[in-house]
Amino acid sequence: MGDEETKRSVVDEQHHHFSAEEKALSPLPQHQHQVGIKPNDWDSALAEVEREKRLALIKAWEDNEKTKADNMAYRRLSGVDAWENAKRASLEAQLKLIEEKIEKKKAEYAAKMKNKTAMIHRAAEEKRAVIEADRGKDFLMVEEAAAMYRATGNVPKKSFACFSC
Repeated sequence: MGDEETKRSVVDEQHHHFSAEEKALSPLPQHQHQVGIKPNDWDSALAEVEREKRLALIKAWEDNEKTKADNMAYRRLSGVDAWENAKRASLEAQLKLIEEKIEKKKAEYAAKMKNKTAMIHRAAEEKRAVIEADRGKDFLMVEEAAAMYRATGNVPKKSFACFSC
């Protein structure tokens, strides 16, 4: 077993640039004392382990970079969503203010139109009253004239011209 430890220390010295975590991830093969393993096979097995370790590190780096890119895209998308929501809320607030102004103007115009309608109604009532007063005066004049014609026995000359025939 001392020979195995010597080989491990030699391999560790050769690969001192790998971190402790990398060394812990891929242990050395335990079959090195089997009968019939040649040093060439040992080198190829060691090269295969190193290649697998490199590929695992590349895969871990790739996954890490993809995760970073995914997180960055998520943050940016969240920022865009927040911006969109803020702009939409701002526009909705502006629309609400405009609608309130329109409703206020509508109420003001409705009040003005109601006042104008009341003024027109009042003017119409005054005109009706004047017409009724004139009609009353005309009736009085006609009644007085009729009384005078009855008293004198004369017939009005301008009125009822077509009935005199």
